Amino acid sequence: MITATDTAINELISHFDGKDVQPIRIHLVDGGCSGKKLSMSMDEARDGDKAIEQDVFTFVIHEELADAAGEVTIDMGDYGFSIASEKEIGGGSGCNCASGGGCGGRR
Repeated sequence: MITATDTAINELISHFDGKDVQPIRIHLVDGGCSGKKLSMSMDEARDGDKAIEQDVFTFVIHEELADAAGEVTIDMGDYGFSIASEKEIGGGSGCNCASGGGCGGRR
């Protein structure tokens, strides 16, 4: 359900070097006009969570989000971690061009 690439695991190992390894939560954050997106932060497991072990790490995700997202992949890119799911989640928020968000083309 949650898989971190070798590159992501190596980056996490580097991050936690000399520190206590903590559980990593996969959760939704506001992505602006593009809708919600997956993110991660350190957090303890709670009731209603699923926990997935990989290497020395525990990834936690709420059961409802896990069901909605399907397979989740954590990778490391040029701009930090990227988290992708097999199912589209969040959707766009419907920003309109008149709000100044910049839709391209003429108004």
